[in-house]
Amino acid sequence: MSERRRPDDVDVLRGLLGPEGPELSCEACFEALDRYVELELSGADADARVPGMRAHLEGCGACDEDRRSLRALIEAGLASAPPAPAD
Repeated sequence: MSERRRPDDVDVLRGLLGPEGPELSCEACFEALDRYVELELSGADADARVPGMRAHLEGCGACDEDRRSLRALIEAGLASAPPAPAD
């Protein structure tokens, strides 16, 4: 009789093994974060344009928090910005 793994065991193993594809360092993440968030907000494929960022954000809570904070700040600024003047 084989023992079934609990889902949290799988999560622990994934955390130890790391991502399957490329992953950025925290320094590289910080350098590309503005671009990545702008791509996300524009609807572009940010993951394809900044390879390794998604894997890093999934594994690094601090960098993901920075991403969420920056995104919220930009969204709040966009919501409160005056409309562009008509030509």
